[in-house]
Amino acid sequence: MSKGVLVDITRCIGCRSCQVACKSWNDLPADKSEFSNSWDNPEKLSANTWTKVNYYLIENDDKLKWRFVKRQCMHCLEPACESACFTHSFVKTKEGAVIYKPTELNKDYCVGCRYCMIACPFGVPSFQWDKAFPYVLKCRFCYDRMKEEGMEPACVSACLTGALQYGERDELLAEAWERINAIPGYVKHVYGEKEYGGTSWLYISDVPFDKIGFRTEAFGKPVTTRSIPSLTWDVLKWTPALFFGWGAVLTIMRAYTKRRAEHVEESELFEPIDNK
Repeated sequence: MSKGVLVDITRCIGCRSCQVACKSWNDLPADKSEFSNSWDNPEKLSANTWTKVNYYLIENDDKLKWRFVKRQCMHCLEPACESACFTHSFVKTKEGAVIYKPTELNKDYCVGCRYCMIACPFGVPSFQWDKAFPYVLKCRFCYDRMKEEGMEPACVSACLTGALQYGERDELLAEAWERINAIPGYVKHVYGEKEYGGTSWLYISDVPFDKIGFRTEAFGKPVTTRSIPSLTWDVLKWTPALFFGWGAVLTIMRAYTKRRAEHVEESELFEPIDNK
């Protein structure tokens, strides 16, 4: 069974212990601080910041509420980044993590094309803009802890309030709906259950997801429940037919124009001579 994490936004206090734990375990350097009027620091996910807590002060039910939302790679069940990677650097593991191919070469397969960045519907993969030989980096779901040590991700182990719960995705999904149905106030929705084909990270909240930075619409419509690879396949599956079909059309056109040219040449060759 695939692993996952259930994030209960109502339990997050914004302590950022998960951010610190992620930096520490993955030996990630700090991003330069940008002093501004925003509570968010660093400003966004990057090649050096794989997990981040966003701060929101929102009005809901005529009340002002602070809400803190941990964001990282969602580890899609059918990842668009893997589908877009023509070197197959990214792979989806049976445990649920989407990571660089686990070999000695790993990231060396990445050519820096950034197609994965374009394909990701959550805008997660980040480029090492300051490197001479850059890679695209993101959260690895602490695959080394999960696979080799049998441990939960570093961010989950550092959470003080139980806002993050690690386990089997199916069990977490059942737990999410049990909380939603048993405790008044939760939004009747588990974000990540079906969005873009489903993700390994699941969220429940007491405020609408569109007010706390989640993508709920695309081109004026609710986000699709189909995976990005399945949508692109609807187009790409016609490629062989179009290739051979268009080739047949061009062949016929070539044969027709060639025959017509030969006919014109023959008519000019036997054209009567005017003796006047």
